[in-house]
Amino acid sequence: MTRADWDTQRSSRARRLERARASLGDALAGKLVATGRVADLLHAVIESGDRVCIEGNNQKQADFLAQALTALDPQRVNNLHMLQSVLALPQHLDIFEKGIASKLDFSFSGPQAARLARLVAAGKLNIGAIHTYLELFGRYFIDLTPRVCLVAAQAADRKGNLYTGPNTEDTPAIVEATAFRNGIVIAQVNEVLDELPRVDVPSDWVDFAVKAPQPHYIEPLFTRDPALISEIQVLMAMMAIKGIYGEYAIERLNHGIGFDTAAIELLLPTYAESLGLRGKIASHWALNPHPALIPAIEAGFVQSVHSFGSELGMEDYVRARPDVFFVGPDGSMRSNRAMCQVAGHYACDMFIGSTLQIDLQGNSSTATLGRISGFGGAPNMGADARGRRHSSAAWLKAGAQSREGSRLMPRGQKLVVQMVETFREHMAPAFVERLDAWTVGEQAGMPIPPVMIYGEDVTHILTEEGIANLLLCRNEEEREQAIRGVAGYTPVGMGRDRRMVENLRDRGIIRRPEDLGINKRDATRDLLAAKNMKDLVRASHGLYKPPRQFRSW
Repeated sequence: MTRADWDTQRSSRARRLERARASLGDALAGKLVATGRVADLLHAVIESGDRVCIEGNNQKQADFLAQALTALDPQRVNNLHMLQSVLALPQHLDIFEKGIASKLDFSFSGPQAARLARLVAAGKLNIGAIHTYLELFGRYFIDLTPRVCLVAAQAADRKGNLYTGPNTEDTPAIVEATAFRNGIVIAQVNEVLDELPRVDVPSDWVDFAVKAPQPHYIEPLFTRDPALISEIQVLMAMMAIKGIYGEYAIERLNHGIGFDTAAIELLLPTYAESLGLRGKIASHWALNPHPALIPAIEAGFVQSVHSFGSELGMEDYVRARPDVFFVGPDGSMRSNRAMCQVAGHYACDMFIGSTLQIDLQGNSSTATLGRISGFGGAPNMGADARGRRHSSAAWLKAGAQSREGSRLMPRGQKLVVQMVETFREHMAPAFVERLDAWTVGEQAGMPIPPVMIYGEDVTHILTEEGIANLLLCRNEEEREQAIRGVAGYTPVGMGRDRRMVENLRDRGIIRRPEDLGINKRDATRDLLAAKNMKDLVRASHGLYKPPRQFRSW
């Protein structure tokens, strides 16, 4: 039997557009929708059971459209399958409590992690999968193509062209997947202009644009106040720079979010400079424009930065440093989450980030009891890219050290570093015998535990106790003892085989600060190139404008 109709999606799109035109009437001027009629628009184009993608990144949120979605009548629109990079706003989960949506595929839930876990436990939300960003974007073009997408842009012109400014982020991936499979693309914009600074999304990919009553929400997610960096974090940063960055000549890298990596960034112009490492490490980055990176940029450490998204307050600084950042002819940065994830996976030699729990095999996860926070891009950043074929000194050295290096066919390996203090907040141990992810997966009905970075990809674990180089371990027993050897006074650390750990130290698999020639008394905040937010502003020559919550003056 052959299909008689090969055009069902285009026909469905035409019916939805006609309903919208009929419903909106004079409230629709070309592709521009009157702000007060957005609910009518959504009722006209969204049908029960649709896959709906609402843009929510680490920073940029289509918050006006998210709020409008919660106002839909669940008798008319229900059982939606939501696709979303980041669950950041209460509205993102309100639609599940109201019965408008029932299924979710996502990457990261951040501040909504605890509420998400409660909704899953209550049976009000079914998780399809917790993805990495690249994985989710990829599925938009395979089996999770949105029927309707709701995105955010800085501005639209009267034809419907979109200007995203520095916050392009996920928009191209979402819009292209939807527009070229006969879906409906709706954008909320901060302003409507006669002429755009540049066109980031052409009008023939966009069906409707609506001016939001206030600018879309932007979260300064990567900003860390140097005043809150501890001396333990300074010590760990010193070990990272001398024991990993310097030893492997790491030039191309990605940093995760947190005070640990902010400390490294702020020690580059001071401690790394004293080691003669300028021009030898940390030159090329896949990274948001972290304010903590300003002193290293000004000191000449950083040659290039490609960004997943923007960082609030860094707009003028980025505009003034076009040799470093990817900047358009309008002067604003061009971010792109999908392409930066690709760069972080394939073009970088090292990922260094943190986690909430690490087990005895080196598996790590941020899915803990009562919280399903997802992974974001960490599994892409923190995975050895098996398809990589270009070489670098760091990649080749790591490959030679690993057990893979003993095979007949040599290959390199990406460095994946987990940097954690042995105890987290409320004295919860970072090292555990069994990840909470096992229980979380069972409770949520997941086929496998939600592991963020698998132990087989982790090359180094760095704590205040020292560095465990897992590449040099000859078997699983040595690997376990190396992890125990840097786990401090946690139950995992106290369970170490002391003789074996000392043997690993003798072989250089475990290295304490003193083994690296680091005097702990030197690990003070005096080493930080900026000790507070005002110092970052001074380092930027007044170009950095910290968000209000980071100002104490």
